[in-house]
Amino acid sequence: MNTLEYSSEVLKAIAQPTRLKIIQLLQDGEHCVCEIFPAIGHEQSNTSRHLQTMLKSGILNQRKDGLKIYYSLRYPEVLEMVRLAGQIAAHEATQRAAQFNRKDAP
Repeated sequence: MNTLEYSSEVLKAIAQPTRLKIIQLLQDGEHCVCEIFPAIGHEQSNTSRHLQTMLKSGILNQRKDGLKIYYSLRYPEVLEMVRLAGQIAAHEATQRAAQFNRKDAP
């Protein structure tokens, strides 16, 4: 897989609201699945599926301790990517609101 293909896989792995919630939770450090799914308000099976997607893309670490499975961010740069995406979204929302307000102006 070349760099562009891998970059695409990483972006796809984080480009989903549930996964963004998981990333935000993991910014504070390692968490067990048993802590993640109630914190984000989803079922364990759904949460595990999202965790596996991110693990497969290489952005998460996984550690087993007995019956518990813990996840952590493999690359702190993922947090910067999420922060930058939020900035872009905020700028875009501001511009769209401004355009909407101009259309409504007499």
